[in-house]
Amino acid sequence: MAKTKATESQKNGSVEDAAVNIEHLDLKLSELHPFEGHLFKVLDDELMEQTVESIKQIGILEPLVVRPDTDGGYEVISGHRRLRAAYLAGLETVLVQVRNMDDDQAVIFMVDSNIQRETILPSERAYAYKMKLEAMNHQGERRDLTYSQLGNKLDGKKSSEIMAEEIGTSKNQIFRYIRLTNLIPEILDQVDEGKIKFNPAVELSYLKPDEQKEFLEAMDYAQTTPSLSQAQRIKNMSQEGICNLETMCDVMNEIKKDDMTKVTLDHATIRKYFPKSYTPKQMQDTIIRLLDQWQKKRQRDIER
Repeated sequence: MAKTKATESQKNGSVEDAAVNIEHLDLKLSELHPFEGHLFKVLDDELMEQTVESIKQIGILEPLVVRPDTDGGYEVISGHRRLRAAYLAGLETVLVQVRNMDDDQAVIFMVDSNIQRETILPSERAYAYKMKLEAMNHQGERRDLTYSQLGNKLDGKKSSEIMAEEIGTSKNQIFRYIRLTNLIPEILDQVDEGKIKFNPAVELSYLKPDEQKEFLEAMDYAQTTPSLSQAQRIKNMSQEGICNLETMCDVMNEIKKDDMTKVTLDHATIRKYFPKSYTPKQMQDTIIRLLDQWQKKRQRDIER
């Protein structure tokens, strides 16, 4: 990661003074490149299309935040989506705020600028929490101020306590998200896609990488995703040294409690038994009425 030279205020440990040292410039897009530690995905989706149209009409209202790169040009710390939208909108220059930050300050600012977004993947949140906590710990070791948009000092608190207050969550939840960074990419992708729920994923993060690969095979064999209970049992098997493909298949092939209390009728399967004009509610009422009749007939047969 390219580093910028520290200002005198940074050398003296005053990050607040360094944060004031801000310069506004119009820079060519060719002079800007993403911060190496940036981990939030920039997608050419519908929201991007809306941003591009907005930029074409009224321009970029909020400057990008960048830092000088000693290898040339500037690293974008905050505003990667706006940079992409500016490119798609055909702009040649954008307004930026130039700030002198070291790597830890840049990581913390980057995370703080993105972590409250409405759409953020579990993997993005996990790595963001990990990167910010590591950066805050580095600053704590140097006994600097913790550089964040809230401007909190360490004041004897643990970095995780300060971070929990800033984000509005608990220390435990921060560490649970960070656990996800121990998952192999194939499992983490399924967490992002919602195929594996958060709580089971945290339990699976305790498996060794080779065990996680075998777990994917077990999940494919059972054609189901793990419940929290199943994930906890597999984690315990790993800790006891008895976790292998066979034992995981046994666990994953069990009928879940939810499956034992739920009956699903496929609409396409039962549609042929009803007039085309029937609504789903009418179909349901008819099924219940027929079941009532069947139950009464069965009861009469038993009493004979």
